[in-house]
Amino acid sequence: MSESLAKAKRIVVKIGSSLLVDGASGALRTAWLGALAADVARLQQRGQDVVIVSSGAIALGRRALKLAAGALKLEEKQAAAAAGQIRLAHAYQEALGKFGIGAAQVLLTGDDTESRRRYLNARTTLTTLLDLKAVPVINENDTVATEEIRYGDNDRLAARVAQMVSADCLVLLSDIDGLYDANPATNPNARPIAEVREVTAAIEAMAGATSSVDMGTGGMVTKIAAAKIAMAAGCRMVLADGRQDGALAAIEAGARCTWFVPSASPRTARKNWIASGLKPSGTLVLDAGAVGALSKGKSLLPAGVVSIKGDFQRGDAVILQSPTGGEVGRGLSAYSATDARRIVGHKSGEIEGLLGYRGRDEMVHRDDLVFTEELVASGVDG
Repeated sequence: MSESLAKAKRIVVKIGSSLLVDGASGALRTAWLGALAADVARLQQRGQDVVIVSSGAIALGRRALKLAAGALKLEEKQAAAAAGQIRLAHAYQEALGKFGIGAAQVLLTGDDTESRRRYLNARTTLTTLLDLKAVPVINENDTVATEEIRYGDNDRLAARVAQMVSADCLVLLSDIDGLYDANPATNPNARPIAEVREVTAAIEAMAGATSSVDMGTGGMVTKIAAAKIAMAAGCRMVLADGRQDGALAAIEAGARCTWFVPSASPRTARKNWIASGLKPSGTLVLDAGAVGALSKGKSLLPAGVVSIKGDFQRGDAVILQSPTGGEVGRGLSAYSATDARRIVGHKSGEIEGLLGYRGRDEMVHRDDLVFTEELVASGVDG
């Protein structure tokens, strides 16, 4: 399974607090972070995209603000996050900068992945950063999150990010080298689980029995929850020990870990979600030229749309209809119905003049589009 990391096109790496921050002193583990940056540089050099989801802001801020040991109140956690996040971002900027890699800070809350418009904005920002060869460094926005909307751990946040950017592989670096059938700290006969292809009740029971003692709020239960999210998105997940320097290289070299293997690819999972997981809010009627272009893998441009039906917002699912009235596909609209009606039939270069802002060139991007069987049945030559 170690080749899964080497072959992945897009990788999300989640880093726990105990890996990045020394538990006794509260100081940043700079040598460990430098080794991680070297791993990231190696992945980038062979053409792989890397996103980092990092804990550690509260742990760093706690030291900076000289907060007492013990459990913190929510407002104290938020204050520590505010003080620690700036230090965390600077640390990544400095470590990655030594390899000529730009770092970009992105703070998210749970609502950012649940609200369609905010989800799309975050997805577009992250994919643009990756296109520019920058490494997004993501953390939960603890300074504004409340107990009701916050994730409470970065394992599930990392899985949501992997889903958001259509990652092939999610790496959870933790203080344990995988899932065991019992708690290895108390049971010497506990056996490691090398591969999981379905998260069953038995697997979830193992998670409850396995201890993970880091400075974060996540444990094995949250890691299994992350695996379920990732696998549903067609993303492989690996749970590995990140305490040693060069943890990513160690995974590739065959270090003990647990791989969670989905039955579908990220592309297939996303296409299935668009095709059947969303209720269409409107219809775009296309001309024959647009139908032909779509069949060749092109995006839908405003010039190929004849008319708009229904009322929808940016990011809503819409039906793509042929000139004869048949459904040829479904996709996510890059514009609201109001703005879409103003630009239908026009060239992409005219969008800014018509709307007063520069939006996307495409009405529906090819990555947000799936064909129905009628496209093949229509006889369009692809």
